[in-house]
Amino acid sequence: MSAIDVAGSIALGIALAAAAGFRVFLPLLITSVAAYTGHLQLSESFAWLGSVPAMATLAVATIAEILAYYIPVVDNLLDTLTTPAALVAGTLLSAAVMTDLPPIVKWSAAVIAGGGAAGITQSVTAMLRAKSTAFTGGIGNPVVATAETGSALVVSGLAILAPLVAIAAVVLLFWFGARTLRRVLNRPRTRPDTD
Repeated sequence: MSAIDVAGSIALGIALAAAAGFRVFLPLLITSVAAYTGHLQLSESFAWLGSVPAMATLAVATIAEILAYYIPVVDNLLDTLTTPAALVAGTLLSAAVMTDLPPIVKWSAAVIAGGGAAGITQSVTAMLRAKSTAFTGGIGNPVVATAETGSALVVSGLAILAPLVAIAAVVLLFWFGARTLRRVLNRPRTRPDTD
């Protein structure tokens, strides 16, 4: 395997892991479908991910996760539960697509880069949802949920088609989210007239 192929598979793993920070099951489902249709090669030990039973299970889990984020209070609870799940999913996704690497290199990169990317993404989205809940009383949370689902979909698709572009998209999303959050937090508050 050439250095370019190694870098490409690591970039693919990191991008898919970052997408798992937005939604845990959607990137797994997209990876499963891509592997099943022959558009993505998985490591031998992760061949099960490209099977029909895996796709069916992940489809049900994806639908349940997406719908649950539109239920008030449940969405914030899910952020607590999905943080460790995102770390695991990010690590597994990274390891699944890093083919032809020695196990020590694959798992080190998967845990550090994949798990780290998923953890950072999940932390940022959880913080954004908490701020949305605080500032809008939860009314703005469906907008956040829709943006997260769309981001998971776009980043996962880009990861398979162009991994380096997907990583750039994640960085751009973080920048946009930080900028928006900063603008909301620094907005002057109007005081009611006491006249």
